[in-house]
Amino acid sequence: MLALRLARGAHPGVQVRRLLVAAASAGTGFLLLCTLAYAMQYPGTGSVLRLAWCVAPIAATVYFAVAVARTDPGTRPRPGLSAVGLGPGRLMVLAGISTAVACTLGSLLALLFFLHLRGDLSGLPFDGAAAGLLAGDRPLPLAAALTLLTVVPLAASAASATALRPRPGKAGARPRGDEGAEEPAAPAPAPSGLPWGVALLAAGLAVETYASGSGSVAGAGFRMPGGASGASVGVLAGWALTALGLALAGPGLTYLCGRVLQAVRPGAMRLLAGRVLQEEARRIGRPLGVLCAVASSAYASVVLYAGPLPGVGPLTALGALLVAGCAVLTLATTAVEARQSRAHTTAALLRLGAPATMLRGSAALRAGTLTAVFAPLTWVVAELAALPLSP
Repeated sequence: MLALRLARGAHPGVQVRRLLVAAASAGTGFLLLCTLAYAMQYPGTGSVLRLAWCVAPIAATVYFAVAVARTDPGTRPRPGLSAVGLGPGRLMVLAGISTAVACTLGSLLALLFFLHLRGDLSGLPFDGAAAGLLAGDRPLPLAAALTLLTVVPLAASAASATALRPRPGKAGARPRGDEGAEEPAAPAPAPSGLPWGVALLAAGLAVETYASGSGSVAGAGFRMPGGASGASVGVLAGWALTALGLALAGPGLTYLCGRVLQAVRPGAMRLLAGRVLQEEARRIGRPLGVLCAVASSAYASVVLYAGPLPGVGPLTALGALLVAGCAVLTLATTAVEARQSRAHTTAALLRLGAPATMLRGSAALRAGTLTAVFAPLTWVVAELAALPLSP
């Protein structure tokens, strides 16, 4: 009940982000239900492969839901809440409940839309418009449908609660019982994932090159849902390693961007922009890396499925839209979280007389630097990933 009250009284921007989580959950739930309908019509390994293709939209939806939960002001620890029983542990539970409510709403919408297209619900436009594709002539196993629809709410709520769990040993955190003195911050240490990210990126490109040169690229392994030909297992493994490498390297590259901005006698604007990038490298670097991985994989997919191959079906397009949309929205939500974490620092700078133009210039400088680094990186990785797949 408390979670529902906090959700009802939240800021409109928070409500919009929750609705976007519900929409992503609805799209992923609809994909899972379509997989169930395909399994009802064509039992066998093909349905298992289609279910495997749903892992990427599920992961993207859960990742986006966690980012939204981290920006929810209702789950942020504040002074005095522990006195009324809302300590860090209780707030963690509230974050999981709020995420589960939003994702469950999306799953219910997906079920209603699926039943409507099958023809099980009438009285609305497009009654039974896709009955042939969704096994409308067969009874729907309700237990299986509900089981699939609980995957996203359970995974998202568990991931949100885990991401917001109390960390008493975290650097810079104020221990309980402190009267107000906070530990002085040291400069943020450099993230340690850059070497591993570069190694995984190189390994992924090497695996993809070897797989494409040792046999057929398309039609040799997992088939794409919706009519497009499949890709070999080696190519998919190379893509996965490349995406993981970019995600791991993102924080380290963001930290290096901050170091570069502060090099060679920096002014106040460059110094502020560089220090902020260093402090927020772990927060915004990983979503940037994930977005680069999605963009490079999309480019490689276009090269792979160009030519006389069958067109991409609606389910494939929906899955790609979910993955790309969640990646973009996660980055935007993480930027909102970073701005919220800098609110006190920004207010202090304004009180000290810092001009607002300097703060806006620092934000523009950060955005320009990240674009100048990650955009060419995405293009280079996309070209290298698509080179072995070119006809």
